[in-house]
Amino acid sequence: MSPEARTIAGITLLTVLPIQYGGYFLLKSLMDRGSGYMDNPLRQNFFRAGHAHAGVFVLLSLVCQMLADSATLPLALLWLVRLGVPAAAIFLPLGFFISVAPPNAASPNRAVWFIYLGALLLAVSVLALGVGLL
Repeated sequence: MSPEARTIAGITLLTVLPIQYGGYFLLKSLMDRGSGYMDNPLRQNFFRAGHAHAGVFVLLSLVCQMLADSATLPLALLWLVRLGVPAAAIFLPLGFFISVAPPNAASPNRAVWFIYLGALLLAVSVLALGVGLL
């Protein structure tokens, strides 16, 4: 594993703690009837989606760090891959959470664009990595 992959993987692993806290928050919200969490299906779905995407994308970003070491890519694209997948693991869930932050949200607010930014970063990064591995 290259020093770059090791450094970014180490930083990425530190994001597991906030993801764990998110799981605790969801569980606490489900158990506390006074939280109002169960009264807003949109918020439930967005929070669950944000939490799930964060966990899956963090795992994917760790795998991509190791694969990037074997890819044949220009340096700029290699760094896009190394940073793009972990950034997607931040931006996409962030959009799910803050676009319905108010407990009474009836629709996502403008912060929903973070979801699209994260999805775009992920798509471009994994496409570049895939091509670089072929």
